[in-house]
Amino acid sequence: MKLGPYDLDTIYTGDARQLAPAIPDESIDLIFTDPVYQNIDDYRWLAETAARVLKPGKSLLAMAGNMEKPTLYKIMEGYGNLSYFWEASIQYAGVNFFMNSKAVQVSWKPLLWFAKGKREAAWCKDALTDTCYEKELHRWQQSKTAALWFIRQLTKPAEIIFDPFCGWGTFPAVCKMLGRHWLGFEIDPQVAERARLRVLETQPPLFIPEPEQTAFL
Repeated sequence: MKLGPYDLDTIYTGDARQLAPAIPDESIDLIFTDPVYQNIDDYRWLAETAARVLKPGKSLLAMAGNMEKPTLYKIMEGYGNLSYFWEASIQYAGVNFFMNSKAVQVSWKPLLWFAKGKREAAWCKDALTDTCYEKELHRWQQSKTAALWFIRQLTKPAEIIFDPFCGWGTFPAVCKMLGRHWLGFEIDPQVAERARLRVLETQPPLFIPEPEQTAFL
């Protein structure tokens, strides 16, 4: 299955800024990604790209750091029909990070949530408690828990998820588990190859029940 020049369910090696222009307009059902939090310009580019490639009513969820969050909200507004929708969060059970400059013990992470136009009326619970600590590949590695939680709620089977900064392949692996299509970009060739291997080794479960919207009422 193709998306413009790209094969779906594939991680491509290269700079997302150079690869993404070939993605057709309004072809993506969800952007779910974890940029480097200090790279502010990446978030600006992400918002501009999301305004073009997302289908109407679809969402962009980007993990972010609390320190950068005020700046990111300012620079990500105002691209086309993309606007702030909500802020979701991941609570970390039993794992804490220390922001020494603020003297704060951090136990949660925000997800910046933007929507293109009026978001589709589908219920979604906006927070979860993550009990997993998956750092065997890299200290910035994310666990599968959050991706499973949000991708299941915000997409349907066979829809397309785009991750322009896919790193070690956590989110594409989860898409495979859930029966969603994905497109991933990773600039580091060695990381991209390891991510492809990780996805290849990921076996989709026999059955993961889809969330019932009434469960959130």
